[in-house]
Amino acid sequence: MTPLSTPPVDLLVDWDLAARTAAVVGRPGPQVSAAEACRTVEELRRASLSAVPHVARVTGLTAPQAHPALVLDRPGWARANAMSFRELVAPVIAEAFERRSHVPPLPLAAVGSRVTGAEVGSLLGFLSSRVLGQYEPFAPEGRLMLVAPNVLQVEQELGVDAHDFRLWVCLHEETHRVQFLANPWLAGYLVAEIRGLVGGLMVEPSQLVDRLAEAVRGLPDLLRVGGSGASLLEAIQTPEQRRRLAVVTAVMSLLEGHADVVMDEVGPAVVPTVEVIRARFTKRRAGRGALDQLLRRLLGLDAKLQQYADGARFVRQVVRQVGVDGFNRVWTSPQTLPLPEEIAEPQQWVHRVCA
Repeated sequence: MTPLSTPPVDLLVDWDLAARTAAVVGRPGPQVSAAEACRTVEELRRASLSAVPHVARVTGLTAPQAHPALVLDRPGWARANAMSFRELVAPVIAEAFERRSHVPPLPLAAVGSRVTGAEVGSLLGFLSSRVLGQYEPFAPEGRLMLVAPNVLQVEQELGVDAHDFRLWVCLHEETHRVQFLANPWLAGYLVAEIRGLVGGLMVEPSQLVDRLAEAVRGLPDLLRVGGSGASLLEAIQTPEQRRRLAVVTAVMSLLEGHADVVMDEVGPAVVPTVEVIRARFTKRRAGRGALDQLLRRLLGLDAKLQQYADGARFVRQVVRQVGVDGFNRVWTSPQTLPLPEEIAEPQQWVHRVCA
């Protein structure tokens, strides 16, 4: 095959267009003064560091020294995720194109990349107005990000104490940072599994471009820690691939449920209004309008919300039975992570790992 002058990952998706589309599609955030915006950014950065000792105390895990979070607006979050997603799938796409007997003519590939770029950008734009924060384990040395306009919007909608809410959000994201940095094998394991999911869709070279484009459109939420990426992907997967996705989803449920438990377990001594925040936030999760609920189903976000509940239930039941130290055996290796059926039946995990 003739070597490509353009990386295959860029033949498939116009990533710059994806970022620009996301900036247009994403709704504008709350209108605040420049001074208030600066105060919010600075408080979020401080809160991301304040969360560190509380998460260490509750989890019993230690991680390398934290740096202040990267505080972004909605377009900035979408652009960062587009680039992270590109790096994540680039090796898989390059390998798949190597297996092809030919590649699309460049003008045809350019048209296809713009279409897929617009679709990926639309999805990222939708998500950019809903994500409060994110730990990006696939970036070099990891990266904790907070989306300032979304934090502002939600705290205003809920009518909660801004200082408490910002720290509460940071406790969740700091837990994700600790999960990955205290257990260095975890990021590599998830990278391999996610790339395997994408690669598994490309066994038939003649269908490569169509199937890979479909996978790309379905995966942006999976890139985000705790995302499910389930509904669009399941339609094009074999039973074996669905099982592999179920295994990854179980891990995501663990990560999200653990973070949800920790952000509440720090208690009112750290976040005085934590019970009010949790009650109102949970009600908000379930109280979306019809259009938003439809989009969530199409994008697999309903499955993500279920992950919070299932994962938190798993964590609480395991800790109740074997304590925090016993639960932390979950981080030993890929073999000690919960299987899909164990998320629903924590006792099975306890018998398998702690007996």
